[in-house]
This record gives sequence, C-alpha cells and structure tokens, in this order.
Amino acid sequence: MKDYRVLLFYKYVKVENPEEFMTKHLAWCMDNDIKGRVFIAHEGINGTVSGRLQNIDKYKAHLKSFPMFKEIIFKEDEADEHAFFKMHVRVKNEIVNSSLFDTSLKHGGKRLKPEQLLDFYNSKKDFIIIDARNWYESKIGKFKNAITPQLKNFRDWPDAVEELKEYKDKTIVTYCTGGIRCEKASAYLIEQGFKDVYQLDGGIVTYAKKFPDTYWEGGVFVFDERRVVEPNNNKKLKYVAKCYYCGEPASYYINCHNQDCDKIIVTCHKCKVENEYCCSDECRNSANKRSRYFG
Repeated sequence: MKDYRVLLFYKYVKVENPEEFMTKHLAWCMDNDIKGRVFIAHEGINGTVSGRLQNIDKYKAHLKSFPMFKEIIFKEDEADEHAFFKMHVRVKNEIVNSSLFDTSLKHGGKRLKPEQLLDFYNSKKDFIIIDARNWYESKIGKFKNAITPQLKNFRDWPDAVEELKEYKDKTIVTYCTGGIRCEKASAYLIEQGFKDVYQLDGGIVTYAKKFPDTYWEGGVFVFDERRVVEPNNNKKLKYVAKCYYCGEPASYYINCHNQDCDKIIVTCHKCKVENEYCCSDECRNSANKRSRYFG
C-alpha cells in the first residue's frame, strides 16, 4: 500500500460565508500537511488535495464535520508522494467556470452508476455518450464511441450543444472527470429540450477504477502534478493518442516551455526530454523559455 492519497471531490450546496471558510480551511490544511487546490463559492466546493494516508483520513473527517458537506463523496487514489507542491484555497464566483449561471441544477440529468453504464454498453443499448471536458482532455482518453466536442473550456458548452441538437430524442449520457461539469452540462441539455439525459455518477475516475480494460480508452487527465493516470492494462486500450515527436502511442501532456508559445502537446517521456520540453527548434532557442522542467 502506498503512503499517500489523492482526493477529488465537489458538492453543489449553499455556502453562507466562503471568505471565512477559505481562511480557516487554508490554515487547517497547512497545519496538517495537506496540499492541493480547493475552490469555494456560494454555490459549493470543488477540490483536489493530497497528503499522507493518516492526514487524508483526518481531512475527510474534518470536511464532513461541516453540516453542509456531511454528504460529500470523495474519489480517492493512491500515490507515492504529494501530488501538489503547495496548498491553495480560493473564493470563486463558481466552483467550475461556466457560462451557465441561469441553469438550475434541480433539472440535472439522471445519475447513471458505473455499473449501469457498463450494462448500457454490454447490452448494446441505443445511446449517445458525450464528453463534457476540454479538447485536450478527450484527446488522450475517452469512452468508446463518445462524441468529443472540441471545447477550449467549459464555457463553450452552450455552443457545443447547438451542434448536438440532432440527438434531442436520443438517450444521452454525459461524462467528465469527477462529475462536477456534468451536473451543469446535463441540466443545460434538459433545458434545451433533450428528452432523456443521464450524467455519469462519480465521473471517469470512478468508472475507470471499477471497470478498467472495458469501455474506457486511453489515459485520464487529472488536475494535479501527475497530469495523467492510466487505468488500463490492456495495451489496445491503454493509449488513443500518439507522441507529437515520434508518433508512438502516448498519453502524457506538456505545455511547450517557450512561454510565448505554451502549446499543449502529447508526448512520450523520452521525447519530451530529448526536445527540451519544446515543440520546435524555434521554441528551444527562445529567450523566454522556462528555466526548469516541470512534468
């Protein structure tokens, strides 16, 4: 068993005083060697943190001690070390940036358990599965036969839905990393007249942990220093993308280290080092190149 744990969690719930929570929560995390990012807003909480097993157990108990968070669900993963360098707690207008301020979560899609999605596939049910994540996330991993709108960010979701209206009368399953974006994505679909909408409960991370080597293809982008996790052992399902440099199967990301470029590219570990974490000779020779290699 590994010594560290990484938690992913969120909850849409009314928070009366986000600023007060931010200050106290940051202090508690610093005192207990918890690192990561937590966003708090009047609409709820969204976070991913890491720590030693005993500290993570304390963190879960601490967060659940608040009545508003007592039913929060944690997705937990083992790690060899901290998945973050620092701890940040920030007050936001939304716990995930969107353009869906007027969308009511009371109208969200029906929650589909991972077991039910597996059955959808196994029974060859007629359904459309749609990725609610950004383009660079779906590039390295997706569900089998998924539609992957090329979102630059989640604020583009309404534009993507305009392209999906031919499926209004179909059974729709939306998915994202941990479920937070699907809460709003599925609610918006219903507001736009889609008839039969589901959201994958617990997101990709829950499904892929329970049912690896089935219908998830490739790696999973995560919002910590690991960048990507690879849930599958089957080589045919392990990768869906290719290295930008050599063309071999890969699922790891870097941003070009020329800060004037910052292009997102998929790369194998060998090529990223050989190419100095840059996408071209021009970027390798840039005077504005990052001085250290991260990831």
